[in-house]
Amino acid sequence: MQPLRPDAPIGVFDSGVGGLTVLAALRARRPDERFLYLGDTARLPYGTKSGETVVRYALQAAEALVACGIRALVVACNTASSVALPAIRARFPGLPVIGVVEPGAEAACAATHRGHVAVIATEGTIRGGAYQREIERLRPGTRIDALPCALFVSLAEEGWTSGAVVEAVAHRYLDKVFRPAAGAAGQPPDVLVLGCTHFPLLLAPIRAAVGDAVRIVDSAATTAAAVERELFPGDVSGARVAAADGVRIAGSTRFLATDGAARFARVGSSFLGFPIAPDEVELIDL
Repeated sequence: MQPLRPDAPIGVFDSGVGGLTVLAALRARRPDERFLYLGDTARLPYGTKSGETVVRYALQAAEALVACGIRALVVACNTASSVALPAIRARFPGLPVIGVVEPGAEAACAATHRGHVAVIATEGTIRGGAYQREIERLRPGTRIDALPCALFVSLAEEGWTSGAVVEAVAHRYLDKVFRPAAGAAGQPPDVLVLGCTHFPLLLAPIRAAVGDAVRIVDSAATTAAAVERELFPGDVSGARVAAADGVRIAGSTRFLATDGAARFARVGSSFLGFPIAPDEVELIDL
């Protein structure tokens, strides 16, 4: 790879719109940065695909963003992070590549007092075992409950983030771990990792299901913090000056998708926290 200008954008990739929660956290921390977001909406969800397929898709997305001249890549997809990071790093050895699994696992290990952590994610992320392996590596002997919660993704995409249906689904998934039957051995987890970037939108019903005493780790927020530590060491100002010409960089975000610009804009607006117009979304073919 050729050396890139310091004002080159930071690339953010997800299988769909869930990674916009990571982008929102990044924008909050670095409002003067340029970002390029790619949602592979034609081929979502990744969580139900084989590992080989996810690696192939993730490499194609990374290649598209690298071709646009990014200076770093954030893999804002838990499924892709769990299986494709080694392949992406091998393909682009000079490019900083940050995934969502490692920062989330690190935060969970730091937060637990009982050594008992629960991870909720898509089927693919849970099946791949990346969170389990990383938590065990960082804190050997940690008890880990890994729960696939596929319906949470659909609820978030439909904008169903509160109400009786969402609360019932949250309890159905989480009660067996956080509200065990009377007489069950051991205490429930004291930390819950939101191992899917869709899940922060469901924070309120998830919090109601697990109770106030459980520490919740948002992988979107922890990833944004990890990106800041890696790309801007010692600089927490949230702004920088381009070394090439000394002019302060104006923050901007460019959106790419592989299908459904109108749906991307509609659903993505709730994930990002501000409106996206359909004509702001560029369709590309991977």
